[in-house]
Amino acid sequence: MPKLNLTADEVLNTTRAVRKRLDFDTPVEMSLLRECLDVALQAPSGSNSQGWHFVLVTDEAKRKAIADWYLKSFDEYEAGPNQPTKQHLDDPSMAPTQARVLSSARYLADNMAKVPALLIPVCSGRPDTPGLPQNVMASMYGSILPAVWSFMLAARERGLGTCWTTLHLSYEQEVATLLGIPDDFAQVALIPIAHTKGTDFKTGPRKDLDAFLHTDGW
Repeated sequence: MPKLNLTADEVLNTTRAVRKRLDFDTPVEMSLLRECLDVALQAPSGSNSQGWHFVLVTDEAKRKAIADWYLKSFDEYEAGPNQPTKQHLDDPSMAPTQARVLSSARYLADNMAKVPALLIPVCSGRPDTPGLPQNVMASMYGSILPAVWSFMLAARERGLGTCWTTLHLSYEQEVATLLGIPDDFAQVALIPIAHTKGTDFKTGPRKDLDAFLHTDGW
């Protein structure tokens, strides 16, 4: 598929969390995934450590197993205090948006097994090591998150949809066993990947910058 030829700002402003517009029926070419990962490898990492690994899951049975764990975790999340409709309660105008987010998230949870490819980014080391200094933990995440976001931006430019999810981490050990991920490596996210139904994504609803900006102090 040819690139969309979006500007840098267009890619940054329209790379959305894609769920309901994922095309489950069109295979994703491995060559296309490798292109996006080559872009990801250009991201910075602490001390140029490049301590990242990327596990691509395309096998149907393994995708189904991971999807089952994800759905179980989502059911628990949906019943809990942090799901989308329980956010922004101080701003009633956000309620319709948050309801759409929850509906979209439920759709993905119910259909995760149909997604053609899943990406699990993995970092060397364990952020949950007891007594780990905060700066070391921040460095570990800071050394892989830019690469994953670069992957997602590259995917957008190539007509692929992605979504950052983490709920499978409730079953990280089970997934690690399934995929043979070593114990001293930590999974960071689960990124579903598929071609999108249409490519005309727009900016998302956001609160005004001044609600968050602090200059020279809080």
